[in-house]
Amino acid sequence: MKQEIIEARQELSKRLNSNLYYEFIQFLDVKKNTLETYKKGLKQFFIYLLENEIQEPTRKDVISFRDYIKETHKAGTAQTYLASVRAFFKWTDSEGYYPNIAHYVKSVKQEKGFKKDYLTSEQAKDVLNAISRTTVAGLRDYAIISLMLTTGLRTVEVSRANVDDLRTLGNSTVLYIQGKGHDTKDDYVKITKPVEHAIRTYLKAVQAQSDSPMFTSLDNKTKGNRLTTRSLSRICKKYMVKAGYDSERLTAHSFRHTSVTLALLNGNTLEQVQQMARHKNINTTMIYNHALQKEKNPCYDSVSNALFGA
Repeated sequence: MKQEIIEARQELSKRLNSNLYYEFIQFLDVKKNTLETYKKGLKQFFIYLLENEIQEPTRKDVISFRDYIKETHKAGTAQTYLASVRAFFKWTDSEGYYPNIAHYVKSVKQEKGFKKDYLTSEQAKDVLNAISRTTVAGLRDYAIISLMLTTGLRTVEVSRANVDDLRTLGNSTVLYIQGKGHDTKDDYVKITKPVEHAIRTYLKAVQAQSDSPMFTSLDNKTKGNRLTTRSLSRICKKYMVKAGYDSERLTAHSFRHTSVTLALLNGNTLEQVQQMARHKNINTTMIYNHALQKEKNPCYDSVSNALFGA
């Protein structure tokens, strides 16, 4: 048995950066973004093996690789890369190519909570007020940011939106979306009157067709093209900075955090906020709630009052 493992490892060392890698990539039945993530993770692993002259990787080498990427990458990225290595060796084992040396290797520990900050209601108003609606670009950007602040949409969900996704449901206007991990637009968010007005004012200004992307580039070279997530992130950051809120912890995703936080602060139940945010697990929503409960803890004020008076 030991000799078979040695021979299998020798075979892997010959094929690791060629046939086996491509066989695995062809085997995967995942979305394009997930596929690219697997490719990046495996390439990082193969480079690590090459640089350390490891021809027959063992479980210890996978653990060493995990510890290495923990030091050189963010925890989320490191965990994703490790997941690709785990999937690879699970496949090599199932195909009889190489034993699963990544089995039972512990995950990269990630801190609970959120890496990005949220805005208070007053700060969010400042951002909206920083947008001049005297130009078409201003009308578009105001519609985008007001939409994100009130619905908690992610940039990818905003980017995917088309004009005809804006529809009526009951007595409300809704926007059908292709959510995270979904293949179709099978979910929706409710659009409030002020936000609907902002969107329709912008669409009228650009004379948007019903089958066109909702938010498009206005630059001469790319005019009419769907805004990318990168472009949306730049727009969001631009107005936060303009409003005076320039921090690495404030990004486009902060608008989602703001939406969820304000929903909780204004008396909505965990279940209602979970539904609005489209969290699969209510524990995700509870992370927001726990942070707010600590912020409301009166102990700090009590101690301060005891020392300095009310």
